[in-house]
Amino acid sequence: MVTVTMKELLEAGVHFGHQVRRWNPKMKEYIFGERNGIYIIDLQKTQKMFREALQYVTNAIAEDRGKTMLFVGTKRQAQDAVREEAGQFYVNQRWLGGLLTNFQTVQKSIKRLKDLEAMQTDGRYEKLTKKERIKLDRERQGLEKTLSGIKGMNRLPDSIFVIDVRKEEIAVAEANKLGIPVIAVVDTNCSPEGVDYVIPGNDDALRAVRLFASRIADAVLEGQQMLTEGNAGAERPAGEEQPEPAVATSEIESAAIEPPSEESNDLATVAEVLPPAEGEPETASHDEAQNESAEVVAAS
Repeated sequence: MVTVTMKELLEAGVHFGHQVRRWNPKMKEYIFGERNGIYIIDLQKTQKMFREALQYVTNAIAEDRGKTMLFVGTKRQAQDAVREEAGQFYVNQRWLGGLLTNFQTVQKSIKRLKDLEAMQTDGRYEKLTKKERIKLDRERQGLEKTLSGIKGMNRLPDSIFVIDVRKEEIAVAEANKLGIPVIAVVDTNCSPEGVDYVIPGNDDALRAVRLFASRIADAVLEGQQMLTEGNAGAERPAGEEQPEPAVATSEIESAAIEPPSEESNDLATVAEVLPPAEGEPETASHDEAQNESAEVVAAS
């Protein structure tokens, strides 16, 4: 079962939000506090909502082999992570207006890109003049830059994963118009409206972006693996025993409930990582949290 731990979220810097003056009031419920003029995101809610999103992705992909997911991250910090981690289709350059709502027109551009690539391999390029080849090369490079991640996408995706909904507001609006589920990383300066599965977290740090993208991609792969195993069991001969579906369901449910581990999900863990504000005294609850964590370590 794909999951994420509190330690991984802390190490990736997921808890750091934007400056206090740049916040969006609609994110108030996901904010833990403020330190040195920067909002701190509640990692307990982030962990819980991230796991729910991962569970949804795994179950959605496992329902049907043809289901697909589109990764969207065009900001500079997310471009490489989206291209490398995306298990399926992705957009990491510029979001083309109407990519979802006017997909038939986009398919024409994809077909043109494939035709230009075919001309290079079947010898038609050699029959053209140098000037014509240069012109076609420029056209192909432009199409390749924006359409390379969706070149094999023959229909609309079943869900999209977005990094930074503020920058990708057009993608979110198009998905909402078509009823496509949206899973998104939402920072303190963004609005969670229009997002079906909100993941409160830092959308600017490279490590945080890569953590989110890699886990979603792992959930897609796990869903595909579950579907393959289910189909293999259904195709067994009549003489062999068929595995009961309830067993697979119980395994998923038991894996989704994470047993108590060495790490603590207490919000004091987040506060320990951050330096206390100037003139702020240590509270008794903070000392008790440290003593409890020390006892847990000694017991283990």
